Amino acid sequence: MAYVPVPKDLSKIKTKVALNLTKRQLICFSLAGICGIPIYFFTKTGLGTDVAATLMVIVMLPFFFLAMYEKDGFPAEKLLYHIIRQRFLRPGIRVYRSTDLYERVMEQDRLEKEGAKLEKKAKKAREKRNPFRFFKKPARKK
Repeated sequence: MAYVPVPKDLSKIKTKVALNLTKRQLICFSLAGICGIPIYFFTKTGLGTDVAATLMVIVMLPFFFLAMYEKDGFPAEKLLYHIIRQRFLRPGIRVYRSTDLYERVMEQDRLEKEGAKLEKKAKKAREKRNPFRFFKKPARKK
């Protein structure tokens, strides 16, 4: 009796369209052919067949990469998008900064005390400059 192995994880299985290729692979290979083959025919006479074939392969390689590469279920363009976003579009190091409310309260208290001292000092200086300070009535005691 013949046995057929069935994979346990069915989420990794892709639907094949034609020639045992997925729709994504067919589109990328077609784009590679559309871009690479005309370059070969246009450069064959001027550069020679070896250089033209090498140039055609170099032009087609990014399309093959986009068609075949997949890591952790993400295709190549999504991975490239995430890498570009992480490296160039987002800020590099994000430092955690906490706000210490106690420190703010202490600073406010210190500033208030300093302001009170300056006001008291200015009041004493005004009273010393006042020519009528001797005629001032003493404050009543309660």
